[in-house]
Amino acid sequence: MELSVLNTKGEATGRKVSLPSEVFGVEPNDHAIYLDVKQYLANQRQGTHKAKQKNEISGSTRKLHRQKGTGGSRKGSIKSPLFRGGGRVFGPQPRDYSFKLNKKLKSLARVSALSYKANQKNITVIEDFVMDTPKTKQFNDIINGLKLTGKKTLLVFAKMDRNIHLSARNTVTRKTASVADLNTHDILNANNLVLLESSILEISNQLS
Repeated sequence: MELSVLNTKGEATGRKVSLPSEVFGVEPNDHAIYLDVKQYLANQRQGTHKAKQKNEISGSTRKLHRQKGTGGSRKGSIKSPLFRGGGRVFGPQPRDYSFKLNKKLKSLARVSALSYKANQKNITVIEDFVMDTPKTKQFNDIINGLKLTGKKTLLVFAKMDRNIHLSARNTVTRKTASVADLNTHDILNANNLVLLESSILEISNQLS
């Protein structure tokens, strides 16, 4: 697949770049995508949830009333889950939700996600640019020049660029990522993928 290279104003530069078919033209594997996104979301969970059980509640252990003869149910402790302020039955405990996936499966998932974006024609290639200082307005002007206003956009560069990253950090619908940090969830969550020209070779080297 060949795409025209645009400048930061959204104008054609007259150059074209070819997207490698082994990365942007494979048959997508939906199950690999599902597992990779599931792992990403699981790894975001802190797992610090905690509810006190009966043995952790502060309170008297005195039996509330005699076992028989009251006409009511038996009650052994005010800390029973049946009472307000009592312990919780099978409440959440701190745990680690993360799990491992094979590198080849994660690579297949990213390739599948990129192929989906290519099939849907939601990939834009722009020439490399630099920002001397972090400027959110300047970054927004670039995205607006590409006619991607109001759309969730993921800008991918070959190596981490601190100024570009800081410029996009304050926006809601725009996100940046280096090729090394690119993940399946962010690719699919974006309506449009904006690739810097130099990032295509880096993506090909990592995933092909």
